[in-house]
Amino acid sequence: MSEASPACAAPQPRRFLIVGLGNPGRRYELSPHNMGFMVVDRLAASFGIAVNHPLARSLVGEGTIAGAPVMLAKPLTYMNLSGEAVQALMERRGYTPADLIVIYDDHDLPWGSLRIRKRGSSGGHHGMESIIEALQTEDFIRVRLGIDPGGETRADPEYLLSPMGRQQREQLPGFLDYAAQAVVAIISEGVEKAMTRFNRRAFGEREEEE
Repeated sequence: MSEASPACAAPQPRRFLIVGLGNPGRRYELSPHNMGFMVVDRLAASFGIAVNHPLARSLVGEGTIAGAPVMLAKPLTYMNLSGEAVQALMERRGYTPADLIVIYDDHDLPWGSLRIRKRGSSGGHHGMESIIEALQTEDFIRVRLGIDPGGETRADPEYLLSPMGRQQREQLPGFLDYAAQAVVAIISEGVEKAMTRFNRRAFGEREEEE
């Protein structure tokens, strides 16, 4: 009886490190600067992932999204030192920049809008500056969440770190759901298709008819 040939190993699904940026502590929980944390929490709740394990100056949780193994992470270094935590996580678990998705607030985009990018500069965001400096590359996926409320509030230096106003809090659940859907689309469909779907409209707007 001839020896059976070994079965071909199935290719391993791509894995992702999904990092939401923010500041730890109750004081900042509902501030616009913590939108990244909020989206990670929404993904965690949607996919049954407990983000409560301390690792490399972050809180992390591991699970599966759209068939892909993921680590969700919230750096605890405070925003301006986010790169230290992200770099440490990547080194500890062997991630590369190609595996990384960073979710963060963007004061240059209107509230409720979202932009997915495959690479790019920090745009003046200190958390992103820290990550780019630590990794020595701009080549990683990012999801930018618009937080500009317009009007006089935009110029208020305390806006980023203060609790959101009533109208924003009312709209927040829908915005977080929309942002979480964008991250899932990146994983399940690829970044190019996700950009086409999500970059052209804000949450609550209907997709254009093809």
